[in-house]
Amino acid sequence: MVRENDFIAVFHSIHRVMKAEKILKGAGVPIQLIPAPRQISSDCGLALRYTPDDAERVQDLLIEQGLPPAEIYQFLGGKFTSKVIFP
Repeated sequence: MVRENDFIAVFHSIHRVMKAEKILKGAGVPIQLIPAPRQISSDCGLALRYTPDDAERVQDLLIEQGLPPAEIYQFLGGKFTSKVIFP
């Protein structure tokens, strides 16, 4: 379940999302692997959900590891708003 203000990170492949989950959980970041919401396009069908409190840490760790998400969305006012698009 996605709650108001939650962030959703989507990746281009199942391999990348699973690797990101492993990195983040290994660092003790409370993330959750979820089915990608229908409103969000995701090549692999899965996404990572995390809170605004963890957003900076999640993004920093993934960029450090050379594994930036394809896109990051935030759930605001009942809809997903695109926040960041990585190359």
